[in-house]
Amino acid sequence: MFFEKYRKKEDGTIRFYDLHSVRTRILCIIIFVICILVMVATLFPPVWVFLASFRTIKDFNNNPAIIPETFNFKLFAQTWNELKFINNYWNSFVVVLGSVFCAVLFNGLLAYGLAILKPKGHKIIFGLVMWSLLIPPMTSMVALFVNINKLHLTKSYLPLWLMLGANAFYVVLFKQFFESLPKELIEAAKLDGAGYLQTFLKIIIPLSKSIVMVIIIFAINAAWSDFLMPYLVLNGSGKETVMVRLFSFQGSNATAVEVLRAVVFSIIPPILLFFIFQKQITEGAATGALKG
Repeated sequence: MFFEKYRKKEDGTIRFYDLHSVRTRILCIIIFVICILVMVATLFPPVWVFLASFRTIKDFNNNPAIIPETFNFKLFAQTWNELKFINNYWNSFVVVLGSVFCAVLFNGLLAYGLAILKPKGHKIIFGLVMWSLLIPPMTSMVALFVNINKLHLTKSYLPLWLMLGANAFYVVLFKQFFESLPKELIEAAKLDGAGYLQTFLKIIIPLSKSIVMVIIIFAINAAWSDFLMPYLVLNGSGKETVMVRLFSFQGSNATAVEVLRAVVFSIIPPILLFFIFQKQITEGAATGALKG
């Protein structure tokens, strides 16, 4: 029954006719078991956090069982009201929207110049972009924060937006995709009198919806889950994001179970994002790997 599903496979390394070999059948079963184990190991932490959130602190400390005795959703409502998370959700959405816009526009424009326009010295610029991927992000954090202070941009969303507007990984993804686009359409746009920016906005971007969607998903996840820079830039401004609020809540008199409920609130949007766009995420990762 398990191997019958291979009859309808249209892609992949192992096809149905390969299963005539006993060695291949055993390999398929081993791969399947490994995938199940990886899935369990990956899903166990968030599932445990969610189930533990239904406990009281007394039950949490005294009962080691994974499944709670009761599922009391009123505890979540109580923690939500204590956190006043609605304001932090809004702040995070503002950060996410601005970050997505900058990630697509600025990284896309640079990749457009490197892949399509190719000005003099574009290979050097691309080499520097690739070289920057080797630099750990934390090494530039101090210099970045000092410059933000000098520009008086603290307590503002703008630095957080611009950070994702200069992402070497996104530039590489954009460049690889742009190079695969039909050159005839770009030449036709030139003949029609379209300028460089007009060609980018009306020709390149509409043809690149798949990679743009991938960049949007990556940017949303990065902007939502970022803690350090929002903490340094927005702390004390009233514009704290969900992650900053979660950190301050953990440092208050909140119990361990209340912190777990706050963690559940913070991971709901990324989980929903993955389930809705998991196909685009996997396709984008495969596209980047194949073209790289």
